[in-house]
Amino acid sequence: MDVIASPHAPQAIGPYSQAIRAGNLLFTSGQVALDPATGNLVDTDFAAQVRQVFENLKNVLAAAGATFANVTKATVFLRDMNDFQVLNTVYAEYFGAHKPARTTVAVSGLPKGASVEVDLVAVV
Repeated sequence: MDVIASPHAPQAIGPYSQAIRAGNLLFTSGQVALDPATGNLVDTDFAAQVRQVFENLKNVLAAAGATFANVTKATVFLRDMNDFQVLNTVYAEYFGAHKPARTTVAVSGLPKGASVEVDLVAVV
């Protein structure tokens, strides 16, 4: 197993890695909308948070030599299922025609008060 880390994504806020490559599989840790430079939540606007999450994930994927086209599975955690349509709109901006398997789960809370968290599995 190899630890994958990007200086262009937030550093882990706990005892975990940004991603782990095991063979040809890449497992990212969940990303919330933290600014990599400050470690603070970027905004209270939901769409802005989703975009930051995917920018963070894009940078972690790039550190492993991957893109969103390599993603096979996404898991999304939402604090409010009323945000589901906005999530889908921003999600489609990043994935385009590629449609990996996905699970979306409503949760009561996320780290640092975030509204959304996403983790990915990719083939690299």
